[in-house]
Amino acid sequence: MRYSATHKKETRERLLHSSSALAKQGGFASTGVDGLMKAVGLSGGAFYNHFSSKNELFAAIVQRELTQSVERLAAQGKPFDRARLERALLRYLSVSHVNDASAGCAIPALGAEIARADQSVRQSAENTLLELQRAWAEALGSAQDAWALLAQCVGALVVARMVASEETQAAIIESSRDFLLRHLDEAGRE
Repeated sequence: MRYSATHKKETRERLLHSSSALAKQGGFASTGVDGLMKAVGLSGGAFYNHFSSKNELFAAIVQRELTQSVERLAAQGKPFDRARLERALLRYLSVSHVNDASAGCAIPALGAEIARADQSVRQSAENTLLELQRAWAEALGSAQDAWALLAQCVGALVVARMVASEETQAAIIESSRDFLLRHLDEAGRE
């Protein structure tokens, strides 16, 4: 059977998309190559037509997912100000984001696995996080506040996903969001 010239690229993109969702939902390390390939309807052996190793796939997932997160959270290519930052914060700190890890930000979902990855993956993650931090620092007028805001957002999502009851999840997200919005208001008056 002959495939189109774009078939390999399209298959690689489908594999990245489905692997990203699976990794964010259940962890990357715990999902085997066969499971990743089954999600796109291919055999495990076909994996190596697209990636030389599972680590290479993980590096591609991290780069893709963090880049997408930065695009959403920093509105790259558009003027970024405090109002945009507040809208990003409201979308990020939501119960729907807690409940849909597979479609959400990779930082809270894959952060622990990225921390255990090789130097090149961690450097790629750092470079991308620095882009987000710079955009937020510009809107906040403080590089230090931008790091703190990022850490608070990610931490709130991680803690909310750790608990069982929806009531506690909502309390964590709402209180974190309200706390951060108050801080932004106070910082804006200074």
